Amino acid sequence: MVTTIPQTPNTPIQSVLIVGNYCHDVLLQGGAVVAEALGGAASFISNVLTGLSVSFHLTSKVGVDFKYPVNHDPIVVPTSKTTVFHAYFDQGYSENAHQDRVLKRVEVCDPINPSDLPDRKFDFGMAVGVGGEILPETLERMVEICDAVFVDIQALIRSFHENGTVKLVRLKESGFYHLLPRLKFLKASSDEALFMEVEEVRQWCCVVVTHGKDGCEVYWKDGEMKIAPFGANQIDPTGAGDSFLGGFVGGLVHGLVVPDAALVGNFFGSLTVAHIGLPKFDLRLLQRIKEEVQTRKVQGTCWLERRDDEVSFTKPAGHDEFHASLSSSKLVSAECRRDLPRSPGSVEQVIRPQYKGQQKFLLNSVYDKSN
Repeated sequence: MVTTIPQTPNTPIQSVLIVGNYCHDVLLQGGAVVAEALGGAASFISNVLTGLSVSFHLTSKVGVDFKYPVNHDPIVVPTSKTTVFHAYFDQGYSENAHQDRVLKRVEVCDPINPSDLPDRKFDFGMAVGVGGEILPETLERMVEICDAVFVDIQALIRSFHENGTVKLVRLKESGFYHLLPRLKFLKASSDEALFMEVEEVRQWCCVVVTHGKDGCEVYWKDGEMKIAPFGANQIDPTGAGDSFLGGFVGGLVHGLVVPDAALVGNFFGSLTVAHIGLPKFDLRLLQRIKEEVQTRKVQGTCWLERRDDEVSFTKPAGHDEFHASLSSSKLVSAECRRDLPRSPGSVEQVIRPQYKGQQKFLLNSVYDKSN
């Protein structure tokens, strides 16, 4: 089980628990394997939180065949294999599949049980399963040990045919619906949102629906708002929604109100789609973003103390300026990268994925289409 990252003077006091398995992703086209890569929402979320200097504990399970060296070690189950997803890009449209691919879970690791979670309290919990590894009793335990729990709906509504093909079920039929009043945020892509009644769910917990290049919408009991997107040169949409959720929670950890934190989520989603696979964020860009976030946060208050107040969901003064500042940081980073020496070593320093051993690939949109 993974311990939190070392504490430094820049590490926030708040702590986060991430729960979800690492996976092996395999892309097939024309009956041949095109690429393989590290998968699982936990890999993208931990990448963003590390970039934002947020301390976290990660609970993830893999089998003895897990082949990617990672910075946060999972629980290795000696009697199990690592969860594997195959993405078939030449089988056309099928029920509950994106039009450009069919997803199949061909191997599945053990689920994450309540006893696998650490015996301590956390400020924030993130349930981000992708292969059915989050059990209702595990989510219930997360609610008990975390002050605020954030859930990606794919952890709740994914089910699998006998042949492993991924399908989605209605949220009310998932076995998790009774836990909604105990959650703080439920995140869904625009496609996944079709499997719940947003107007009903928002009475129980806050809902965030991501729309890819069009930003996101935040719904709460008494209102809703649209959060502006950031421009991006999309290369690979894999993990954009996961990076959004990491940026969103990271912003809240740093003390931002919900609209500003959602901007940070949109920002990291836009960065992710511009990379192939798991992105390695430019260190100078990360430093600029952290400085912008520190400037924006409400001094002397914590989101956890005011999360049920209307002010938490009201766009504060300077929200648009914050968006402009983040956009400017992105442009400056792009200019700096264009000015880098073109030696192989210097280019590798910028684009190499954080997780050593991850292969580059052209297409592997297993978890997100564009949001």
